[in-house]
Amino acid sequence: METIYRQRMATLNGESQKMLSVALKEARKGLEEGGLPIGAAIFDRSGRLIGAGHNRRVQNGDPSLHGETDAFRNAGRQRSYRDLIMVTTLAPCWYCSGLVRQFGFGMVIVGESRNFQGGIDWLRSLGIQVMDLDSEECISMMSNFIEEHPELWKEDIGAV
Repeated sequence: METIYRQRMATLNGESQKMLSVALKEARKGLEEGGLPIGAAIFDRSGRLIGAGHNRRVQNGDPSLHGETDAFRNAGRQRSYRDLIMVTTLAPCWYCSGLVRQFGFGMVIVGESRNFQGGIDWLRSLGIQVMDLDSEECISMMSNFIEEHPELWKEDIGAV
């Protein structure tokens, strides 16, 4: 039984890394556009991409346009979100955690939560499966941004 569990976790981690690569591509777009490097993507349980997006608060002057909400909007209307997976480069803030809760996503894959913990403990307390990949690329991309643009970061998380 232990061997089967380890094999499943290794497979899930490999699939998660592939999904995270889509969110990372979105995060890089955000950075190139002069915004925050936070990307997100939504997948079904088979790994099919449903929608992707990135934080465009700065670019569009829209405070509600976080990476997760952009991916959510780009995914379009879904009959149900329970079998969908939200993948994000950074732990979701309270606003985006609320979106995950409101629409009943069953799983969230987080690139990293060292720079920002967000609402992942709350999501877990609600029974939502949260997998933190602790990605070095996500950690360094975000920490570099925070160091170079502290005021923009504080604005994004509502700490101004």
